[in-house]
Amino acid sequence: MTKPRRPSAPSTHRYPRTARLSESLREVIAEELTRIDDERLSLVTVTSIDVDPEMNRAIVFFDSLVGEEGDAEILAALGEHRVRIQSSVGRQVRAKKTPILSFKPDDSIRAAERIERVLRDKATLPERPPSPDED
Repeated sequence: MTKPRRPSAPSTHRYPRTARLSESLREVIAEELTRIDDERLSLVTVTSIDVDPEMNRAIVFFDSLVGEEGDAEILAALGEHRVRIQSSVGRQVRAKKTPILSFKPDDSIRAAERIERVLRDKATLPERPPSPDED
């Protein structure tokens, strides 16, 4: 006869494991990017990381001061250094398995910048109707 399974202890963590892993990955990858001596990566910022629920894959979202014009060059540089970044993650993050990294530009920041530009542009704003006080 086997013993009944003990209920697991409630988690002391305030947010899910994937969120904790994402934050750890972001810190390690950002630090590793500063160590890599590649001009193409000098203006790159890791904005967020999306880890799948099984923690097998992680999408690293980045942005740079170069903008959309430099994305192809940055993606090429990140592809060349992916193995180095991956091994650094494996050494520094305490996890059973290291997610496979892929890189994508962060379109949400760029979309927000476009919206802000449109909102600030006087030509795109509709003309306000005259107030009743002016009649």
